[in-house]
Amino acid sequence: MADTIIVRVQSPDGMKKIASSKRDTATAFLKKVANEFGLNSEFSVYLNRNKTEELLSQNKTLSLLKIKHGDMLYLVPSGSPSTSGEVMDTATPQTSSSLPSVSTASSSSSSSMIPRSFSAPQVQEDEIDQYLSKQDGKIYRNKDPQLCHHGSLGKCVHCVPLEPFDEDYLNHLDPPVKHMSFHAYLRKLTGGADKGKFAALENLSCKIKSGCEGHPPWPEGICTKCQPSALTLNRQKYRHVDNIMFENHTIADHFLDFWRKTGSQRMGYLYGRFTEKKDIPLGIRAEVAAIYEPPQNASQNSLELVDDPKAAAVDEIAAKLGLTKVGWIFSDLLSEDTRIGTVRYTRNNDSHYLSAEECITAGYFQNLHSNPCRLSRDGHFGSKFVTVVATGGPDNQVHFEGYQVSNQCMALVRDECLLPCKDAPELGYAKESSSEQYVPDVFFKDKDKFGNDVTFLARPLPVEYLIIDITTTFPKDPQYTFSSTQRFPIENRDIMGETQNFHSLATYLSQSTSTSFLDIVSDFHLLLFLVTNEVMPLRDSIGLLLDAVRTSDEDLAQTWKKSEQWATIEQLCSTVGGQPPSSQGYGAMGGPSAPASSSAMWSCLHCTFMNQPGTEHCEMCSLPHS
Repeated sequence: MADTIIVRVQSPDGMKKIASSKRDTATAFLKKVANEFGLNSEFSVYLNRNKTEELLSQNKTLSLLKIKHGDMLYLVPSGSPSTSGEVMDTATPQTSSSLPSVSTASSSSSSSMIPRSFSAPQVQEDEIDQYLSKQDGKIYRNKDPQLCHHGSLGKCVHCVPLEPFDEDYLNHLDPPVKHMSFHAYLRKLTGGADKGKFAALENLSCKIKSGCEGHPPWPEGICTKCQPSALTLNRQKYRHVDNIMFENHTIADHFLDFWRKTGSQRMGYLYGRFTEKKDIPLGIRAEVAAIYEPPQNASQNSLELVDDPKAAAVDEIAAKLGLTKVGWIFSDLLSEDTRIGTVRYTRNNDSHYLSAEECITAGYFQNLHSNPCRLSRDGHFGSKFVTVVATGGPDNQVHFEGYQVSNQCMALVRDECLLPCKDAPELGYAKESSSEQYVPDVFFKDKDKFGNDVTFLARPLPVEYLIIDITTTFPKDPQYTFSSTQRFPIENRDIMGETQNFHSLATYLSQSTSTSFLDIVSDFHLLLFLVTNEVMPLRDSIGLLLDAVRTSDEDLAQTWKKSEQWATIEQLCSTVGGQPPSSQGYGAMGGPSAPASSSAMWSCLHCTFMNQPGTEHCEMCSLPHS
């Protein structure tokens, strides 16, 4: 009995205890390991976590190899990644309760463990992430004349540089910063003596792991290997975006015009770019350059998105303009006094800031626009996609409030575990398991009336545990990615009599006072119309003009202006305007007059193939029928 020893063997599927003897050879011991783990393929066993000393199949005894009772060995199956790393989950695992028909997998005698072998995938991170990853990030402080008693080259605790995740520094900023930046959080993970060797980011999953053959599939059976861990909601300590900035007030004013004129709410996608937020260590700012309003059904109290056939074209145009979809915006406004233009202050501590339904929608969008990350085995972690609400503030004026939902909320939404409450917008509800879906228990912590921390089941769930607030600002000096001073009609606003067609284009061009062609065409909604209109779409020939707008190059714009496509656009506008092209021309806008032609010569494909009998003008392009 004195020769009997227990050797622990750690594998990607968990840890097992192997009963052996000091006199067992290494070959015999490896056979016991293979039988215990059910391995039929090749594997390796190492004496340490760094995989530098492999236990080879030989006739030496465990005693000679200095393997003692209680030692930990490390098993690596064939084909397993060679880079060692420790997976760090963002959730707090607990033992889930109320599990129907729970069984134990035959291949494991303990709870399933997250694999500790991690190989960083080849991921193309966003430009801002690549830039910030190369920055020092430390917070440098000047020498304190009263507390520092050393030379100019020395450092002490009062002037040594601080790490970007230093909580005391962030709390003493004006205003205080409640959440460290995502890259500061990464520095915290990858800092220390190991330099992040064991750091990895794990995306939370609320679904049963597939491929478990030790029992019947759910709902007949479940085991600790395939069962997702219970989830305790924590307030996220970091955020992927630290500030949202609209380039100018005009962008927001044009968006609010819809509510001002119709009384109905409105939704739009924010297009812009991610830049460095220098006031926050390693911070990221979402700069908004334009708002695209997709097709939607709106009323005073609701919004419903419908299919958008132009969505891919809009993203393509934005990418060629150097922009990306950074978030979404919606209005929730109720007029209080129309004489002085005040609105009601409805979103506050006594009601809610984001409703559960809005949190679910935000989580849906964030899952669609995940954040590429090299430290995640999935190649993505979290999202930079932001949510902006136009609503009434404490002063009864329109305020823009920015938010994101946490990574835990994203997982609950992605795996369809979160529902809104019908009569309480500030509450969500974690679904219960059914025969169709297993849902892990979701908990949150709060204080009872005696001030004690108590754990509650998230049925219902206060959505404040899911929300991360982001400051939304406007610059003192307005910026303009699109420099046009004229306002081209915004898409999908037919309900308020604002339409995009060649008649509105002709009106826009005739009212333009600028002599710069680049300034005239530098309008996001105008460019969308030129590409997506059904009369003469320019999707394949507008690349040069988009490059000119992106680089603010007047010469490139003038080169494209001389193309046949623009001459045709001018001719269409002249015909729609009711005058022959030779008399209207384009001289008032700094361009040459279009060649003379009869209006009867012009028609679109809709006119040609779907001519409406009994009508004098085409309903698509407003041109007279030939």
